[in-house]
Amino acid sequence: MAPSTEDKLPSSVALAQFPELKDGAGSIDLNERRKKTLEDVDKAKVSWFHVRIVLVAGAGFFTDAYDIFAINIAAVMLGYVYGHNQKLSANQDLGLKVATPVGTVFGQLVFGWLADVYGRKRMYGIEMMLIIVASFGQAMAGQAHAANIIGVLVVWRFIMGIGIGGDYPLSSVIPSEFASTRIRGRMMVAVGANQGWGQLGAALTSFVIVSAYKSSLLRDDPLVLPHLDAMWRLLIGLGCVPGAVALYFRLTIPETPRFTMDIERNVRQAAQDVDNFLTSGTVVYIDADAVVERVRAPKATKRDFMKFFRRRENLVPLVAMCYSWFAIDVAFYGLGLNTSVILQAIGFGSPSAEFKGAEAVYVNLKNISVGNIILSVAGLIPGAWTTFFLIDVWGRKPIQLLGFVMLTILYLIMGFAYHQLTATDAARKVFAFLYCMTNYFSNFGPNSTVSVVPGESFPTRYRSTAFGIAAASGKLGAVVAQVGFGKLVNIGGPNAFVPHLLEIFAFFMLTGAISTLFLKEGKQLTLEELSNEQQDTFIGEGTYSEKLEMD
Repeated sequence: MAPSTEDKLPSSVALAQFPELKDGAGSIDLNERRKKTLEDVDKAKVSWFHVRIVLVAGAGFFTDAYDIFAINIAAVMLGYVYGHNQKLSANQDLGLKVATPVGTVFGQLVFGWLADVYGRKRMYGIEMMLIIVASFGQAMAGQAHAANIIGVLVVWRFIMGIGIGGDYPLSSVIPSEFASTRIRGRMMVAVGANQGWGQLGAALTSFVIVSAYKSSLLRDDPLVLPHLDAMWRLLIGLGCVPGAVALYFRLTIPETPRFTMDIERNVRQAAQDVDNFLTSGTVVYIDADAVVERVRAPKATKRDFMKFFRRRENLVPLVAMCYSWFAIDVAFYGLGLNTSVILQAIGFGSPSAEFKGAEAVYVNLKNISVGNIILSVAGLIPGAWTTFFLIDVWGRKPIQLLGFVMLTILYLIMGFAYHQLTATDAARKVFAFLYCMTNYFSNFGPNSTVSVVPGESFPTRYRSTAFGIAAASGKLGAVVAQVGFGKLVNIGGPNAFVPHLLEIFAFFMLTGAISTLFLKEGKQLTLEELSNEQQDTFIGEGTYSEKLEMD
């Protein structure tokens, strides 16, 4: 049944406080209406709508981390089945692990820009579809005379990376633009904290799969291992599940009021949307035949973009955000995608010589799974939730600076004392503790905050684009680290260059701390205060009407 005229109107809690705008209404009324609408968002109490935003966006970060880090374990399985002498070559291993970060760089730049042009809502869900399709494609990949399965997987992982890259700006900017000022940091960190849970989910899933296939695996011909071919496909394919669950809810997320107001320049609709989601948490009804009133507000253009970022107070923070993200990802992904070295140091590496054949394969895979569980639980998850509780109290800069300084110290100790720390069982326990501390201070530090600062900075019309630039800089660091790690780690012998890599990581952490000093603290400031733009006269004189364009 078609809605009545009354159904089309909002409950008007926000609109009632302002007179109806007549033709030629002044910019003072329009600016006041915009200001009041933003105040309603910034001062809103925590509601189920805020929780829903965090859950929907967080499901994406969970899926991202699961898909990125599951390859740690899946690559070992692939080596047993398709590798020469049951091990992938260095280039094959590198290709599998670097394809996703390369795709992520592309996805972050493109989707960041598209979200500022076409809207957060229109793009939200498209990137998840890419992730789902690419994960399924990996699970169904096959070997043929004309197609090498590793090459096919590299292509699918690149496509998956584009989807993951698109998820970064959207899943950070949407919570930022809906959040009230006093909880914005916690909302954004709660979304990002799902990365730790995603890594844990990948390790737990691997452990369950390895345990479930134990009897079948032990009966396999150790030179063929047919059940192992099913195990890695199941591990990768299950990455579709959380994404599929989240997809429906992503498609029903309303457009952020800031995009509606500042980019679509539809102040009336934004006021209706804010009134609606604050009172009922649902999307307001929009009449497809409505003629809407567009205000005269700054519009995104190439010339305006260059003018805005030529100003030192805008360019310097953006460069600092880019480098901070680059620095932390050099270390985080450099080690995170090569945990086998660390697992060997803490006693969860290759099985001892007493295990032979399929039994050795089973023990190795179980050790890797358990080791990854330990590394996630002991550092990544506690670190993220420490940041959650303190970010709106301490601020972004203090937490990021503390994390970079502590990581500098930890990597220096691990690098210069590497041989002493891996010489005995007791020393290896100390090394394992130090490595867990690097995970802790990564997440109680820059790995959490680098996605908060750009998500709350700059004007709405450039916020997602700038976030994509900063995030792409980070993934560029991941690519550099992965290629560098793969090419340098065995200089002088197997894993002989690891201590020097740790020392290199310490250098990047130190420079990351320096870049943090150039950031602007966003604690308890509104997005408009952080935009570096005049807000009292944001809307110019006059309005114009046009037909509303529906999604």
